[in-house]
Amino acid sequence: MADTRPSALAPYRAVLASRIRAQRAYPLSFATEVLSAFLIGLVEFAEMWVIFTNVPQLGGLTLNGMLLLFGLSNTSFTIADMLVGHADTLPTYIRMGRLDAFYLRPQPLLLQLMTSDIALRRVARIAVAVTVLGFGLARNDIDWTPAHIALFTITLIAGVAIFAGLFICAAGVQFFLIDGAELTNAFTYGGSYASMQPTSVFPTSMKLVFALLIPVAFTSYLPTIALLGLPGPALLPSWLAWAAPVAALWVWAAALWVWRQGTRHYQGGGG
Repeated sequence: MADTRPSALAPYRAVLASRIRAQRAYPLSFATEVLSAFLIGLVEFAEMWVIFTNVPQLGGLTLNGMLLLFGLSNTSFTIADMLVGHADTLPTYIRMGRLDAFYLRPQPLLLQLMTSDIALRRVARIAVAVTVLGFGLARNDIDWTPAHIALFTITLIAGVAIFAGLFICAAGVQFFLIDGAELTNAFTYGGSYASMQPTSVFPTSMKLVFALLIPVAFTSYLPTIALLGLPGPALLPSWLAWAAPVAALWVWAAALWVWRQGTRHYQGGGG
């Protein structure tokens, strides 16, 4: 007899499917949200475009290099934002007592939070990022050796993992702050903004922050100079781009530790 027991992933698929149906139930509202997300993506790109069209080089990168840098950074961030960006709603769940309902279900708390929602409107920002990335790849003379193809693939996967880990780390901190989203956004959305800049323009202390503590340099700047054959500054040689998976592991180790400490600290919604 065939096994008719539901898959362990069935509850998560059901929740995500319900969220998708809910967003599509009001077409005009959904279209407005998609347009808003698209415009946000364009404004982010326009800011970088204005900077690089007014200077011949910045941090060793030309306009074409910026397209690749922005595309790598924004593609990784927007995908992570769509997948787990809703984790920043955790303070609302805590204040309203909704998080307590998660504890009653026989699924891991973190996995429930990660699959509790999906914002389809963010697909518009992904489209902008992927389009810019495509232009960046086309306008730069990159020698697509097997090593470069592998590096490009590793960079995108590790980049999504790094930004997703930062979102989870920020969510874990909320168990202590309760209403500290502005503080944690400085590391998530602020990290995204920093990754759209050439890390070489930062002072030494900030280079170390964005390479070691919040390693967003591995999502865009380091792979960009590696793909373009540029040497990079003294503290950030281009070969470090291959260490992106290590950076992702470090972020997730920190995120899971902070999350575990946060859930141990949590005493309930109090409602």
